[in-house]
Amino acid sequence: MLTVSQLTKAYAGRTLFEDASLQINTGDRIGLIGPNGAGKTTLFSLILGENTPDAGSVSLPRGTTLGYLPQESAPSGEETVLQLAASVSPGMASAYKTLREYPDENASEHHEGVAEFMENDGYNLEAKAKRILAGLAFAPTDFERAARTMSGGWMMRAHLARLLVMEPDLLMLDEPTNHLDLETLGWFQNHLSNYSGAILVISHDRVFLNAICRVMVEISRQRLHRYVGTYEDFIDQKQAREEQYLAAYKNQQREIAHLQDFINRFRAKASKASQAQERIKRLDRMERLEAPENPEATVKFAFPQPPRSGQRVITLKNVHQAYGRHVVYTDLNLEIERGQRTVLVGPNGAGKSTLLKIMADIVPIQGGERIPGHNASIGYFAQHRTETLHARHTVLQESLADVSGVSEQAARTILGSFLFRGDDVFKTVGVLSGGEKSRLALVKLLLHPPNLLLLDEPTTHLDMPSIDALIHALRQYEGTLLFVSHDVHFIRALATTVIHIHAGRLTPYAGDYGYYLEKSEASNERSALVAKLHNHQPALATESAPDPAAPKMGMKEIRQQRRAEAELRKAEAKIRRDRQNRVTELEATIIELETRQQSLTDALEDPSLYQNAAKALQLNRELAGVADSLKSASTEWSTLAAQLPASDTDENS
Repeated sequence: MLTVSQLTKAYAGRTLFEDASLQINTGDRIGLIGPNGAGKTTLFSLILGENTPDAGSVSLPRGTTLGYLPQESAPSGEETVLQLAASVSPGMASAYKTLREYPDENASEHHEGVAEFMENDGYNLEAKAKRILAGLAFAPTDFERAARTMSGGWMMRAHLARLLVMEPDLLMLDEPTNHLDLETLGWFQNHLSNYSGAILVISHDRVFLNAICRVMVEISRQRLHRYVGTYEDFIDQKQAREEQYLAAYKNQQREIAHLQDFINRFRAKASKASQAQERIKRLDRMERLEAPENPEATVKFAFPQPPRSGQRVITLKNVHQAYGRHVVYTDLNLEIERGQRTVLVGPNGAGKSTLLKIMADIVPIQGGERIPGHNASIGYFAQHRTETLHARHTVLQESLADVSGVSEQAARTILGSFLFRGDDVFKTVGVLSGGEKSRLALVKLLLHPPNLLLLDEPTTHLDMPSIDALIHALRQYEGTLLFVSHDVHFIRALATTVIHIHAGRLTPYAGDYGYYLEKSEASNERSALVAKLHNHQPALATESAPDPAAPKMGMKEIRQQRRAEAELRKAEAKIRRDRQNRVTELEATIIELETRQQSLTDALEDPSLYQNAAKALQLNRELAGVADSLKSASTEWSTLAAQLPASDTDENS
């Protein structure tokens, strides 16, 4: 599908690629990895033709379609969210533009827009776009909102929806999970697992890479190195490869030293001159291995331990918070104790970032009380770095801003450990990359260590070695930690408790992320039914082994349990019958819809129909509605049929 051949590219005297090659085939799932600045985004720009290589080539078969999601700042015009998601071709974009500019249905231009819309299969595309937007957590009321009025994260989701509707031959994603909450991330991973085209993705989320990709391509030392397997497989293979290379290099160096020693000793002796010349020729013909480079620079740091706080670090009482008419919290109560390591989870817009800002006193509360505990000092790491960094400051100036008693030398030492070395400290903040801003914000926390750390998406823009270094430092940190993250690896490594936020309600889980998943997913249909039937006997919801320490049941309790189990079996049998009846109804509905779909399709293929534009428009709309209903009915049938025993579906087929 795509061939990168002997690629060379340099910027400002720095070589990113030299004689680099890569082959991407149909159906490939490739994770593109490497440290920040290695050239991942540059490689994307070369593939897209936005940049030209200094040497080598990028070739695509004619007709191959590419879809690209940038990391940030995808543009948008006047289109609605639905129009943006369905604008998968210049024709559709043009049709939408015409219909926006000429909304009067009597205008000839409006009819031209309708014709172009139908020519591009607009109604089916809109139905598909609605399904994908719903999967990405857009509400139906969002579909007709102007895309430019949405936040940056939601705008990126709309652009992602457009790519998924488009289904290009090669889907190129640059950090696609940055703007997705954990719930939406699960839907997205499942969707990509069934994607028909090839995928090339840049991501620092190893759990996402493991779920999607079966090949890792690392940019290292100006080359593209291909590894088959998951990210963990890549780590193992890379280590083995580097050990083999080091051994080969050392062997070659010993051979070179041995040959050179012979030449130096016997070159001048007539009896050995021919042998010395033969060794000189061997050295000249030898393909020299380059010296192994030191491992790429990574962040190495540890948090200075903060002063000890009181047992209650911060308390919120009856807090009310709203943005205009949108109420985020009403009567919110929360207490954070010393030493907690808590992750906040929940859908985007649930109020996770708002809760951190309330605790950090970044946004004043509109009601209730915010009570910091004894000796509590709070450090806030913002999701959007520009909220806390001054663009005109140099890196050094910004690191020393808002702190006292820290020497320039001490600041430069810590900046050096965060890869700001030499003249890098005199760069202005405004020119820094996302990863550099993240590291600078962490430096500021280090120079004034708090005993309550509030981190909002701290791994965004950090490469994997830096994420590992941050995890290592936070494990040593003795203060209290409250954070938001979509990086499952980061969450599993640090969180010991979880708070789920939804619709202004906080649900705490007194365990790690695995415990939260187990408990939140445990409310399946069977346990919900048991709880409904036997609210006084919640233990029936599970089938765990009996506890030998539990008191033994008497005959009365045994009879009650047997009656409860019999009622449960009856209820489950009724559910099964209801499912079977619904499957039968759906099969009749699907046949009816397919018949109507064929009838409408036949009518629309009649050229004379288009003499009546209004009639053609009506039939197209009806066809789109039928297609949407057919898709919905088929999806429901598949779900219910899969839940029935095989004998039930066999009898029905």
